Amino acid sequence: MEAELTVNGTYIFNDIHPCYESNNATYIFTSKPSILCVLVYIFLSLLSVATICGNLLVIISIIYFKQLHTPTNYLILSLAVADLLVGVLVFPFSMAFTVTSCLYHENLFCKIRDSFDVSLCTSSILNLCCISIDRYYAVCQPLAYRSKINVHITVIMILVCWGISALIGIAIIVAGFSQGTCEEMCSVDVVMANTMGPVFSFYLPAFIMLCIYLKIFLVARKQVNSIQSTKYGATVSKRERKATKTLATVLGVFLLCLTPYFLCIVFQPLSYNPPPIPVIETLNWLTLSNSMLNPLIYAFFYSWFRSAFRMIISGKIFQGDFANSKLF
Repeated sequence: MEAELTVNGTYIFNDIHPCYESNNATYIFTSKPSILCVLVYIFLSLLSVATICGNLLVIISIIYFKQLHTPTNYLILSLAVADLLVGVLVFPFSMAFTVTSCLYHENLFCKIRDSFDVSLCTSSILNLCCISIDRYYAVCQPLAYRSKINVHITVIMILVCWGISALIGIAIIVAGFSQGTCEEMCSVDVVMANTMGPVFSFYLPAFIMLCIYLKIFLVARKQVNSIQSTKYGATVSKRERKATKTLATVLGVFLLCLTPYFLCIVFQPLSYNPPPIPVIETLNWLTLSNSMLNPLIYAFFYSWFRSAFRMIISGKIFQGDFANSKLF
């Protein structure tokens, strides 16, 4: 780890983070940010604004337009709320208290940052689990869909997701969460936090979702010929397959963004040669950037989102009753 000695005796660790410096064993934000530091924070600020605006559009669209008040869209709304909170809470905390600074100087704010980060990540993946269950009944058991998945059941699923996520967030504040390496001996707490935690909050739900979507894919292929025998059945089948494809894409992007970071934190404490700090920082921000990508996926696949987007941006929703307007 190379450090650059400045005139006043302050060591600036450019190879760790361009915006932090160490002075008298204290790891603080630099008083003279470099051009690279400014560019990094401008980029992260734009990422935060894009995340907030995109998910806010999804939330307003689903709440305002009555024809979007369906169980599936309520689950999408819950996912958008989690992503919005990432932009509002996690981004600012992560910019002020990065993974780098918390590795060297952990305090209450670092625990709060970790709490928001992990709890909202858990909320997102649990909401995606619920969405996969919704898609399973919609495609694999269409006749039982309305009885199995209704507004009441959806609300319960959402409350369970957020309840579990809140408990995990509180546990992190109370017990802490280690992202460091085991230099001499790993304690049981570190092993549990970095192995069992990701298994139950990420790997197990991800495996379950992949199995569900594989089952949906196999069933959907068998249903193509039989369902298309009627015009109505063909229309319903096409709509459900499109929704399933869109939400499967959301799941795929989610896994691509989060899997590298979770692999890193699982093996990092047990590794003799841990990954460089810039790699950890990059993987952390890749994880957070997933919250910005979901609205882009909706805009690409869903015509109703594009229509609602245009109405909201143009201000037409304030000029008349567009709540019942035809979006699709």
